[in-house]
Amino acid sequence: MKKKQLYEELLPQMAALIGGESEEMSVLANVAALLKDHFGWFWVGFYLVREGELRVGPFQGPVACMHIARGRGVCGTAWEQRQTLVVDDVEQFPGHIACSTLSRSEIVVPIFRGNGDVAGVIDIDSTELSTFDDTDAEGLQQVARLIAQTLYQ
Repeated sequence: MKKKQLYEELLPQMAALIGGESEEMSVLANVAALLKDHFGWFWVGFYLVREGELRVGPFQGPVACMHIARGRGVCGTAWEQRQTLVVDDVEQFPGHIACSTLSRSEIVVPIFRGNGDVAGVIDIDSTELSTFDDTDAEGLQQVARLIAQTLYQ
């Protein structure tokens, strides 16, 4: 099945799973599990803006960095720039934070509150180079919008 079809299949499932829910950690935990199960990526999770930094939230995968400063690494840069970042080779990204040496490529998608502030980011890592592309960026931005509509409006 092509990636676009996988996202088209995933989004209604996710909407049904989290629709009407308001408990942030429960929603994010289930979304991380659903994404990990659906795509099989190495690490899938969330970093949430708390007290001027990103702090690890619910995730699926090996242990993670707990604090990320604004503008640091892929997650902190996506937060600062307020845009999705697709990194084909994390070792080529200036200031990459290596939570795991097995991570080779990464995508980070901001989640926006209703007022335009960034609530957090979706962070996904792969053990393969160049795993993520525009289809993933579009699909995960839809995931981020669904989360925002559910939790942050």
